[in-house]
Amino acid sequence: MHLSRRQFATALAVGVPALAQGQQETFDWPQWRGPKRSGISTETDFATAWPKEGPPRVWSANVGAGYSSVAVSGGRVYTMGNVNDVDHVMCLNAATGKLIWDYKYPCAAADPNGYPGPRCTPTVDGDLVFTISRNGHVLCLSAATGALVWTQHLVNTYGGVVPQWGFAGSPLVEGGLLIFETNVAGRAVVAVEKRTGRLVWANGGYAPGYSSPVAFDLARDRAVAIFSAAGLTGRAASNGRVLWHYNWRTQYDVNAATPVIFDDKIFISSGYGTGCALLQVTANSVRLVWSNKNMRNHFSSCVLWQGHLYGFDDSQLRCLDIITGAVKWSSPAYGKGSLMIADGRLILYGERGRLGLADASPAGFQELAAAQALGGASTWAPPVLANGKIYCRSQAALVCLNVATK
Repeated sequence: MHLSRRQFATALAVGVPALAQGQQETFDWPQWRGPKRSGISTETDFATAWPKEGPPRVWSANVGAGYSSVAVSGGRVYTMGNVNDVDHVMCLNAATGKLIWDYKYPCAAADPNGYPGPRCTPTVDGDLVFTISRNGHVLCLSAATGALVWTQHLVNTYGGVVPQWGFAGSPLVEGGLLIFETNVAGRAVVAVEKRTGRLVWANGGYAPGYSSPVAFDLARDRAVAIFSAAGLTGRAASNGRVLWHYNWRTQYDVNAATPVIFDDKIFISSGYGTGCALLQVTANSVRLVWSNKNMRNHFSSCVLWQGHLYGFDDSQLRCLDIITGAVKWSSPAYGKGSLMIADGRLILYGERGRLGLADASPAGFQELAAAQALGGASTWAPPVLANGKIYCRSQAALVCLNVATK
């Protein structure tokens, strides 16, 4: 392997546009895993020392059962939940938690293993917000008012069946397209015009996993990585053409973590004892760099920071060297959980509601602060830091915590 540490030094930076004079800088989190679906925020000015009881609670809201995380855009928070077999797509005021609008539609919440409600995190793109229900309702709503712009149903429109644990991927906006998976041979991945829902392309034969698509640059063109039930596929964003496929099967078809993409490398990981792999890709090929069982992401996705991966190997928080895949350290402190990174720090959220802050360093696990953010039945939704506030969710409650320093 002809690999240098420089090749793996950092993940792609999350770009922040230049500000006009007098314009206030914002750190919105408009979709699943943030602006570039990397799990990384460029926000730096937040409190890293917390009182014993944790950061002050700004507000809390009952958002119904589900596993949807939050999208934050323009002073508003968007999420999903289910109450009595009715899905709710909600827009809340980020400062107060007050409900601005609530779009409702019938949708059965039942789950074969007792994990009810939607999985998708809303995707906010300008004046539109996009969601997918666990049973296949695709919605395009006005971000301002919640008015329905267009809708489709993945089963009724495209055919196929609902996956065992429901549709889980968060839809991807790529230019003028909205891209998502269906569950029907020949039309496994679909791109529609984001403003009209008109079909642009549909192809592929792989059943969906429970991951979300990610767009990236590949040989001067745009491509989309799809982590389906059968493995990782690279597709041309313009027409959906398959560029390459890497077979990666997991028990129960649970490929759920979002691929981590940087330079010409893609990291994938799955639970149920499967493990992880680093792949090198070109416009027409994919090859294995390394593979091991040191990171087994069940539902939570890893984040790459300065040459090291941070994530949950089942119920162990773990750091891996991205060059070799070797374990740098492990900690059981959060059980099974999820995370994001901001300013070189891990923002951690355990499935039982423990919220914490730690250095993102390969030298060892160094916790800076921790508190019980929520009790009861917590979910697997990752924490979100946006504009001086941390958002955490239990199965039915959403809390907003103040970590602003001004």
